[in-house]
Amino acid sequence: MSVYPNLRADHFVTTPLPENPSTSLPVNVDWSSAPPDGLRHTPVPYRPSRKMLFLACILFLLTFCTCLVAGTQFAAAYSQNQAFSFDEFLRSFTLFYKQPLGLAAGLPFALTLLTILLTHELGHFFACRYHHIRATYPFFIPFPNLNGTFGAFIMIRSPILTNRALFDVGASGPLVGFVFAVPALVYGVLHAKLVPGLANPANAEVIYGTPLLLRLLDALVHRGISPDALLLPPVGRAAWVGLFVTSLNLVPVAQLDGGHILRSISTRLHRYMSLFLPLGIILLGLAGFWDGWYIWGALLLVMRFLRVSPTYDPTTLNPARRRAALFALLIFLLSFMPAPFFFPSGSH
Repeated sequence: MSVYPNLRADHFVTTPLPENPSTSLPVNVDWSSAPPDGLRHTPVPYRPSRKMLFLACILFLLTFCTCLVAGTQFAAAYSQNQAFSFDEFLRSFTLFYKQPLGLAAGLPFALTLLTILLTHELGHFFACRYHHIRATYPFFIPFPNLNGTFGAFIMIRSPILTNRALFDVGASGPLVGFVFAVPALVYGVLHAKLVPGLANPANAEVIYGTPLLLRLLDALVHRGISPDALLLPPVGRAAWVGLFVTSLNLVPVAQLDGGHILRSISTRLHRYMSLFLPLGIILLGLAGFWDGWYIWGALLLVMRFLRVSPTYDPTTLNPARRRAALFALLIFLLSFMPAPFFFPSGSH
């Protein structure tokens, strides 16, 4: 995910003009290659500060800890043929001071998920570097929830001047992250356990949704078995979280990755989608799919009114980028889940 704070115009250094410029103009000067005397427009290489790097490292370590807790719970649930256990989740937090080595069971989940999220954000970061756009290091969001994190983001500190740069910055993260998520998901499907009644609301504390890509892989590897009866190992669950985060980022509205992609194709369509699609997401909550859609839809409506810097070069995307845009749409369709989580009424 990439976000725009207040843009800063300090990424150029300009030498002032002389007070008494010469009245005569030089002859036979190649104006296309040589700037006028007295005016030098020199770009300053941008490097995020050490303080920013320190903050990014602290947030990464904190997120690693919260992901370890979530991963330890997933490992315990997998060994006990359970999708999730609130009691085991809470017990995992006590391991920090009771038995830290017990958190080693969470390493497969934590390392897999952080790799997917980090490659996603580095895709944005290096796309910004390629187009000479100022951007921060990736910032992770630690949180003691079921997944161990709320994802990660970078902050873009200068305008994106061209449509092609806007597309590259928006699409690079989801495309790279998806490349790393698919092998982990394949591993998860190959090592999934058959647990009858896994999605039975009478027995489950949390029921996880099944994205289309997971259904296709399950149908290929486990013929004749319902995906709802297959329990993913921690690595596969980390890939599931990666797909879930990717699908949220690819919603084509506002300043999300999908919004960048859509705006590079059509600013008018982006403007309409940024208004109507959040309302559709809220309707998913009203339809009973997942209560979290209320929060996500409200956030997207707020983002709709944030200032968006215009692009000054509206050159249309070349064929390769248009094909990549279709692939990004395919990733969104393969990853999106109308009901990612379901909490039966009898659960904690």
